[in-house]
This record gives sequence, C-alpha cells and structure tokens, in this order.
Amino acid sequence: MGKRPVTLCTCQWADLPFDELCELAAKMGYDGLEIACWGNNLDLDKAYEDDEYVQYLKDTLKKNGLICKALATHIIGQCVGDAPDPRLNNFAPAELADQPDAIRAWGIAQMKKAAVVARKMGVHVITGFTGSPIWKWLYSFPQTTAEMIENGYDQIVALWTPILDVFVENDVKFALEVHPGEIAFDYYSTKKLLEKFADRPEFGLNFDPSHLIWQGIQPHLFLSDFRDRIYHVHMKDAAVTLDGRSGLLGSHIDFGDLRRGWNFRSLGHGDVNFEEIIRVLNDMGYEGPLSVEWEDSGMDRIDGATEAAAFVKKVDFKPSTFKFDDAIAN
Repeated sequence: MGKRPVTLCTCQWADLPFDELCELAAKMGYDGLEIACWGNNLDLDKAYEDDEYVQYLKDTLKKNGLICKALATHIIGQCVGDAPDPRLNNFAPAELADQPDAIRAWGIAQMKKAAVVARKMGVHVITGFTGSPIWKWLYSFPQTTAEMIENGYDQIVALWTPILDVFVENDVKFALEVHPGEIAFDYYSTKKLLEKFADRPEFGLNFDPSHLIWQGIQPHLFLSDFRDRIYHVHMKDAAVTLDGRSGLLGSHIDFGDLRRGWNFRSLGHGDVNFEEIIRVLNDMGYEGPLSVEWEDSGMDRIDGATEAAAFVKKVDFKPSTFKFDDAIAN
C-alpha cells in the first residue's frame, strides 16, 4: 500500500470556475479533487446530458495532473431528508423557493443524476448529507417519543432507497458525512442508521473527525468501529476552546467568532489527533483519498489550504511491512 492521494474537497471553493480551481489546487500541492456538484465547479444537469462537458472536466483534471475519486452532493442530499425548512431555499433552484415538496423532489432527482454523472466520470463514491426530519427534536423537551424518532429513521430509509437503487445500477457508493443536522450526527445515531441500512452496503460513511471531536467523541474510535462502512475520508480539524462562558451549542454565534466554544481550524491547528487516525486507516487497509475540507474563518484560505496539503502528506505514513523483532530473530 502506497501513500494515499491528498485531494481537495471543493465545497468551500465552488465560487471558482473549474479550470481556475484545478490550476489553483495543483499549485497548492493537491493530487486531486472531491468535486462539489454546485456553484461554478460542476454543473450536474449539464454533465448528465452532455458527454462533451464530462470530457472537458476529465481533460481539465488531467491537464493539471489531478485525479477525481469522489463527487460531493451535500447541499443536494440535505434537500432529500430535511423537514420543511426555509433555509433549503438557498440550496434549490430559485423557482422552487418555499415549495418544500418540490424541493424534495428536486433533491431526489439530482441525487439520482449524480450517480449517473459519477459513472461517466469514472468515480465510485459520492459524499454528502441525507438531511433529517427529526433534527429539530434533538433536545428531549417538549417530550420526544421513541416512536417519533423511529419514524424519522424510517422516513430516511424510504426516501433514500430509490436513490440507492440508482447508485447500485451505476456501481457507485454513497458516503454520508456524519454531521449535526443529519439523521446520523454522533456515534449511536450512526450505529442506528447503519442498522437500518444493514442490507444496503452501498450506503456508508464519509469519515470527518472535525464534527466528532467537539462532541467529545474520539474520532479514531469511531473510525475503527465503523470501518466496514468507511468509503471516504475527510481531513478536517477543530479546536475546543471552552472558557467558562462559551458552550458547545454555539450560542447562535457565527463560525470564526472567538467567543464560540469551538471552531473549525486549518489542519494541525486544532485538537484532532491525526496520527491515531492514520494508524487506524492503515489497520483497515484504506487506500482511498485523504480529502482536505478546508474551513478556518481566521486564516487566508489559499495560505491555509496550501499548508493543509503539506500537513496531510507529512502526517500520512505507510504501515510496516514486517515485525521489527524479525530483524533479530534466529
């Protein structure tokens, strides 16, 4: 097993035209991209209909010495499983604003298209979100019944089953990023969801330690326990800075504000122990990409993402190929 490719998740770079983004990513030291299916990065509808456009994407990657191992569909998938929420107007086409049923139908159709586009691109993993009809009931007051929670999980299974059927047809796996706001947001909500999808091996996880560390979860333990369903890996850091006034729920204060109890940080500037993560990945035999999702409101993004690429290449290491005691054996 060689060193894993270091890719850039382009979700936070969707303002850049694709050719400009590829040139910049190569300059910053990345081996490839995890391409966001929105903004100026990748036009999903066009890629679904136009093979020449898909060839342009492939050619542009190749010209810049980049690979693509995953497509990102986070804001699209959110529209599939969320409860009616006016904030989804920011994700769906403007003409669907304030029409929750239409937004959901759009999200389902786009996720199916994403599987077809992935096949055209030669990609076998799509990362993203599922949404959650029950996130608003996170705190148990007013009282939340077990039946309400169970129904929420079953609704996600019902909504995503026809999408996953299309994924299977196109030899693509879905990797949910466990994240607040999703049906699976921590260890036990993930365990429950994977049990619901036990007979759907095409449904797995995009491991991202930054969403676990501030909740008090040890990311490498999560990674190890769910290893059979880890289909993609994000490299992302976060720092917990509780000062006696701040709390983990964020106080409705924007990311980057130093009054928050935690913030995302550029790689190596937070609390995630990446060495333990690499050791588990080696034990798993994971050979997929290490995808940098760069978010740090207190740092220039080009400087930070350049440093992050170098950080990942430094922290990644190959597993041992022999037992060290063998060198002194008779």
